[in-house]
Amino acid sequence: MSVRSRSEHTIISERCGFTLVELLIVVVILGILAAVVIPQFDNASESTEIAALQADLRVMREALQRYALEHDGNFPGSLTAIARFTNKTGTMAGNKTAVYKYGKYIPDIPRCPIGPRKGATGWAAIGNNPPTVASGSSTVGWLYHSASGNVWVNDANHFDK
Repeated sequence: MSVRSRSEHTIISERCGFTLVELLIVVVILGILAAVVIPQFDNASESTEIAALQADLRVMREALQRYALEHDGNFPGSLTAIARFTNKTGTMAGNKTAVYKYGKYIPDIPRCPIGPRKGATGWAAIGNNPPTVASGSSTVGWLYHSASGNVWVNDANHFDK
């Protein structure tokens, strides 16, 4: 059995733990690492939103092309028609029947994934192809040009997607 003197016990107890300076250095290093890493996460979320936007536009544009193939090259007058059953002339119906046998080309119009109208599923008909200004409505997520079958996100910063 080992017997320790009082002076040995005092030396051991003084060496346990960290000094205030050591803790402050660790906190500063963690702060610097956080300052470097957090902006990278912001860029990642924006990249994800743009990728989702491009995927949604691709799906809607392909649905519009399939619609035109089944309707003698005519695009629908309403973007909603690609998510409904239609007859040969483009009249929409809720259920598939012998007359309304074309479509549904997509299950629903997707929600806008980006910009100030994020989450909006509405659309607006436009006369310019491509659009020159965004719609002022907060419920309009998409802009649709029925003569050409083109669709854009309702955000002037992303018309080029």
